[in-house]
Amino acid sequence: MPKCTDAKIEFGRFGRRLIEADFSGGDLSSDGGLLLLRQIDQHLGLSRAAAAVIPDPRDPTRIEHSLRDLLAQRLYGLCCGYEDLNDHKTLRDDVLMQTAVGRAEPLASAPTFSRLENRATRAQAWALHGVLIEQFIASHKTAPKELVLDIDASDVPLHGNQEQSQFHAYYDHHCYLPLYVFCGQAMLGCVLRPSKIDGARHAAAVVKLLITRLRRAWPATRFIVRADSGFCRRRLLQWCERSDVGYLIGLARNARLHAAVEVAEAALADAYSASGTKQRLIGEFHYAAQSWPHERRVITRLEYGQQGTNPRFVVTNLHGEPEALYDRLYCQRGEAENRIKEAQLDLFGTRASCSRFVANQFRLLLAALAYTLMQRLRALALQGTELERASAATIRVRLLKLGAAILRNTRRVRVMLASYHPLRDLFAVAATRLAALGP
Repeated sequence: MPKCTDAKIEFGRFGRRLIEADFSGGDLSSDGGLLLLRQIDQHLGLSRAAAAVIPDPRDPTRIEHSLRDLLAQRLYGLCCGYEDLNDHKTLRDDVLMQTAVGRAEPLASAPTFSRLENRATRAQAWALHGVLIEQFIASHKTAPKELVLDIDASDVPLHGNQEQSQFHAYYDHHCYLPLYVFCGQAMLGCVLRPSKIDGARHAAAVVKLLITRLRRAWPATRFIVRADSGFCRRRLLQWCERSDVGYLIGLARNARLHAAVEVAEAALADAYSASGTKQRLIGEFHYAAQSWPHERRVITRLEYGQQGTNPRFVVTNLHGEPEALYDRLYCQRGEAENRIKEAQLDLFGTRASCSRFVANQFRLLLAALAYTLMQRLRALALQGTELERASAATIRVRLLKLGAAILRNTRRVRVMLASYHPLRDLFAVAATRLAALGP
């Protein structure tokens, strides 16, 4: 391994030359892509909007770092891969980070961010959810004809003494169980919950709040709620039916459902025995659980192969051919799971390190805002390029982690990016597109 002597780090020899390194380069940055984040944030007004809805209890005469600057610094850090507050002990002196935030002095330190997170309240959490949905509405130039809202839950592992930490048998560890709502790639909600609850808890209330707000903006838009069987609850189904909202929600298997398809499964078994190829059938029937006030339409997907039968059931109030509803609409639900992974893993939505539950909800929302920043960067600057479908982690590695030297004086800030970066042309295209959008 490299040998460190004082400030020098030795890496052996290259021919007759000694290879050594140190950290005396001065105003260099490994995050040249901060300039892109600055441009997209200025266009969206995301950090400004988030700061506008959070009350600031600090003495105005003693404030050194505005709330907007704090949020911008924190969001840019998450986007560039710095999930720990301790990282900002050094990042606060990064000239390019200062430039992106809009300051020419040292930025906020880790204790300042810690105070910001630990004074978070539930009211602030709801206000930041409002920022997410207003950003979504603003991203559409015209009212969409139809929107599909995906609901899902995931775990946030806990390793300390966080408030409301509970053991979850399915995930086999202590965790929180946040509820996510997506529309396409846009995140509309991320509600932190303790894990020892029904996985569908609060789903109906959250969906009601979201669709009510969206309908005020787009009264003629058709809404569809899509989820797996963990969210098939009477309250959600009834609210959708009363509110003229479509739904396509998985239905857990039971003896009555199996009995309803046993004849079809027997026919598939015979066809498999005769042909030796896997058999598949999509059909429908009407069914009412004991807690339901009436029968509802159930679409079933039946398969029979080497491992036997594998039925799936989906309850819906939508019209249309069952094959189209199942294959083209319901099966696309898995895309929301990819977006949850992106928000949790790429943008550190599982970093629930605070002891207070509400502070961890605030951290979850910071990850959601960083996700929104990256998602809009992808949509507005990278369409038609090799990164148009890239995850946030890939965009970070390929486009944001770009070496740069910075010269700053009273007249200009000159950022000299790495000359041999493989995606220099793509970076220029993205910057040009963002510049054309304006603030």
